[in-house]
Amino acid sequence: MHQQKNVIHFPAEWEIQSGVQLTWPHADTDWRDILDEVIPCFISIAIEIAKHEKIIIVCKDKRTVIQDLNGVDTNHFIFYEIPTNDTWARDHAPISVYQNQVPTILDFTFNGWGLQFAANFDNLITRQLYKQQAFASQVVYQNRLDFVLEGGSIESDGAGTLLTTAQCLFSPNRNEGKSQDEIEAYLKNALGIDRILWLHHGYLVGDDTGSHIDTLARFCSKNTITYVKCEDPNDEHYTALAQMEKELQQFRTSEEKPYELIPLPMADPVYHNGERLPATYANFLIINHAIVMPTYHSTKDSIAIAQLQKAFPDREIIGINCLPLIKQHGSLHCVTMQYPYNFL
Repeated sequence: MHQQKNVIHFPAEWEIQSGVQLTWPHADTDWRDILDEVIPCFISIAIEIAKHEKIIIVCKDKRTVIQDLNGVDTNHFIFYEIPTNDTWARDHAPISVYQNQVPTILDFTFNGWGLQFAANFDNLITRQLYKQQAFASQVVYQNRLDFVLEGGSIESDGAGTLLTTAQCLFSPNRNEGKSQDEIEAYLKNALGIDRILWLHHGYLVGDDTGSHIDTLARFCSKNTITYVKCEDPNDEHYTALAQMEKELQQFRTSEEKPYELIPLPMADPVYHNGERLPATYANFLIINHAIVMPTYHSTKDSIAIAQLQKAFPDREIIGINCLPLIKQHGSLHCVTMQYPYNFL
């Protein structure tokens, strides 16, 4: 008897989605002092997504969120009351794969980006959603709590290639004791991928994640990568991002061809309490038929939108002011997590 081969497909973000998760800010999160600023930002994101697909809202208290939404049509919203530390769904939500074509959620450990922040509630959100039957009946829950992994740290092209950063995945407070070879083998086995493209350069000042890939470079198709390019030699990011660009130029597709590289402008510096914040245009979300992109009240917003339109000629590019979000060192992609077709 031949054992059936376990075929895993890790979808690209541009594949058909059934919905997106948002984890709502409340007074016990780090947003407590600026809830009046950040909640309108979450509402804007939710409204745009709901035009195209379902929204799962993880929240401390459903009635409060409905008050926040203040008359917004919640027809496509599904609320789940679950305790949360914070709002970064990209990193505490599950990674979705198809295992032998069966929708499967992988519940990795989330440890507050390498033990920097409390994550005792956030690390339980995926299990709670599964217990509350948030997912379609055919969805399988797979415990992967033997490994720390955040969704913002990995990019899939949907065809067996993973793009990620060495600085994040090899950081000692995530999977200490595991070698690069062991980490590569684990990811290939868990996510069904054939190869990993490792970036060793590139960072953003004020980023707490240890250089998540979704702040720096993103797959837009199997053959296209958008990335942050800094053109100001006086900006402290200039050298590291130039080195990252060289690495991207050396990468090859699975067909051994260079990638089409589409540069996104380095966002103008934004400061809060004297500290530079990690504003980036790479932190966009791909949804059904559209792209939701962070903007920062800058002349560069329109340049970034035009560049992204080149990468996604068939999708509408929607800009959302994310100045409030970056005050807590993340942006639009960081607060969302998509679920592929047949998951909800």
